This record gives sequence, C-alpha cells and structure tokens, in this order.
Amino acid sequence: MDKDKKSLEIRKEELSNKYGIDFSKLEEEQTKLSKELVIKDKIDFSLAERFGGVNTIFIKNKALCCFIVCDKNFEVIDRAYVIDNVKFPYFPGFRSYRELPAMISAFEKLNEKPDVVFIEGQGIIHERLGLASHFGLSTGIPTIGVSNSIVGCEAKEEDGEDILKNNKKVGNVLIVKQGSNPLFISPGNNVSIKKSYELSKSLTRLPHKKPEPMHLASKYTKEVRKELMIS
Repeated sequence: MDKDKKSLEIRKEELSNKYGIDFSKLEEEQTKLSKELVIKDKIDFSLAERFGGVNTIFIKNKALCCFIVCDKNFEVIDRAYVIDNVKFPYFPGFRSYRELPAMISAFEKLNEKPDVVFIEGQGIIHERLGLASHFGLSTGIPTIGVSNSIVGCEAKEEDGEDILKNNKKVGNVLIVKQGSNPLFISPGNNVSIKKSYELSKSLTRLPHKKPEPMHLASKYTKEVRKELMIS
C-alpha cells in the first residue's frame, strides 16, 4: 500500500470511529445503485428547453446549495437555494452522502423543473456511484457530470477524446477555452455518453469554460452568500 492510500485508510478509520460511518456498507450501496443507472437518452434532448445547474459551497458546518433553471438563451427562469447543516464529513468517493440532501431540498423548491441538470461532480466515471449519478437516480431527472479530475480512468487531455474505465468508454474530455484545464464529461443517469458531451459543449459560452447553467448557478451562489452576509 502506497503512502497516499495508507493515509486515506487511516482517515477513513478515524471518520468511521468519530461519526459511526460504515464505509463498507456505503460502498455496497453505491455499487448496487450503480446497476440501476440508465445510460441512454430519456428524452429527445433536441427538444429540451430548460437546463439546470447546481452549485454547493460549504461555510463552517453548513452547506449552501443553489439551483438555477435557464432557457436556451440562458435567461434564468427559476432559482432556489437551501442552507442545511452538514451531517456527513468529506471523504473522497462519498461526496453524494455529504451534498445530496441539500441538493434535493433545493431542487424540490423549484417550480420549473429542468429537462437536464449539469452537476459539478462525476457521473459514471466514478469508481462506483458519482454525485451526478446519485442525484439522477434520486430525482429521475437526466443528469450530466462535469468533473475537474478523473480517478481510475484514462484519457488524453484533448477536446472530444474518450475517457476509458477498464477499457470501456465512460465519457469525453471537454476543452472549449484555449489554455484551460480539461473537463471530464460523463452521463449521470438517463442520458447517453454522446449526448452528455454534445450538450455540455453546445451550452458553453466563452469566456466561461463550463456549461453556462453551471456558471449561472455559481453566480447565484455568490449573490445569495452576499445577500445573507454568510462568512
């Protein structure tokens, strides 16, 4: 076992003892849920009119989660946020158990539900069940994972290149802004690999490197934080 893996195992044991978390049980749950994923287009996305973006930040022991829904012209047609106590610690591979409760609460406050949601996190490139996939299973909404990194996968850092996991294609690299770091696009649930990449690329507007719904959600988060004077 290398040094990094050993450190993670020590940290996992510490968190397990402190919070009473059975990580092995959660891993089994993730693996079981991953078998329920549908990696094909639930709808004709050429007819999609409402696009969702979500952004979550952590302030001390609270999570601020902000959701926006925009139209094809990137006009925000609905938005909602929640502030929730964080009940699960951060540990790699288990983000959804920390972030999902606030995300679902914010999503449920929306009057205009999106046709597809862009989530800053992994879809099927996750070793078991990424945040985008977990949210998609929980809500039934098509989801696309947009990640800054990959673990256990291979990919050339060039736009459009395949992301491979165990020699199987699970996503595509997205680079729309010259000189920027790559984004790793993968379906969360109810959308195909091909359409995940196509939608992500078509809904990106320079100078931003991420799909515009994600940028709008991040912008909204800053507005809410300033308005509530959270620090």
